[in-house]
Formats: sequence, structure tokens, C-alpha cells
Amino acid sequence: MKDEFGKHAMEPVWRGSYRLNRAQLPEQWRAWLLDRSSLTRRLQQACSGTFSVEVIAQRMEPPMLSEARALGRPPQELALVRQVRLRCDGEPWVFARTVIPLPSLRRGLRQLALLGSKPLGALLFADPTMRRSEVEVARVGQEKRLYRHALGEGTTRHPEIWGRRSVFTLRGQPLLVSEFFLPPMEGRQPC
Repeated sequence: MKDEFGKHAMEPVWRGSYRLNRAQLPEQWRAWLLDRSSLTRRLQQACSGTFSVEVIAQRMEPPMLSEARALGRPPQELALVRQVRLRCDGEPWVFARTVIPLPSLRRGLRQLALLGSKPLGALLFADPTMRRSEVEVARVGQEKRLYRHALGEGTTRHPEIWGRRSVFTLRGQPLLVSEFFLPPMEGRQPC
């Protein structure tokens, strides 16, 4: 079967948070989706147990079309794509996808390729050069390939998941971070 992951029709539709009516966002996810502070720090505060980062994949590949557009890069250009699950006591709370264009890696962000199981957010928010674009929000239904990447193949108990993304600029170089809130987090509020 042909992989449809990079096809636009299989991608979420992202909307700028400033253009959304807050009532359009599910109440249980609204505070998480619109928060502009470090998600890593918020998760660590909300997790009463052990916080960990599980690296699912990290490889060079073309980004999704909407990711390339958000970064202002050609869609066929390779990027370092890192996918992780952020866990509390082993339970997956967040699926995160980071896209780092090759020029960004070559121009000072090479250390991001060496994070391993360290959280990216701690590094981003500690850097005084960091700037963040507007937060965009998306609903991801079961029909989207990204849904299966976030929850795992064969998981369809939940009709949708919600996510947010931003372009971060670090030392003048862009990278895109997308974060999707998983069902075990439902009902939890940021600390």
C-alpha cells in the first residue's frame, strides 16, 4: 500500500488561534491548546509521577506539505523529523512532531539532532534568542494518518484528537513543533 502521509488531503487543517472563536475549541483542551508557555514544564508540573520522553522516530524525510509551507521551505526538501510521546508514569499524554529544515541544522541547530530522550521544550525556552509564531490549532480525525501516528495503529476509540503547532526561531533559524493532546490527558488542566 502506498504511504499517504505527506499528501495534503491526509493532513490536518490548521487555523490560527487568534482567528478562532474560543467556543470552537473543546473546553477540556482549550487551556492546553492556547497556552504559549513551555508545554514540557506544564506537563512536568501536572504529572505527579515520572515524566519521560519516548522517541518514536527521528529521520531525514520530506515534511508534510503544510509543514513545509509553515516553514517557508520547498515541499520536496528534506528535513529532520522527530516524533516523540511525552509520558507521565508511562502513560502517553502528548504526541509531538518536530520538523527542522536542513538549512537550520547547518546553521547552528545541529545539537537538536542529538536530543535523544531529552525534552526539546526545555532547550527552546531556555534560549534567550527563541521567538515563537502564532499558535495554530487543528482537530485530527481518525481518517488522518497523523491520528494513527499519534495514538498507534489500530486505535480508533476516540473520534478525534486536538493539536497545536508553532514555528519557533532559535538563533535566527526556524523549526516547527506540533503537539497533539492524547486521551489520557482529557480533563487535566495546566498547573
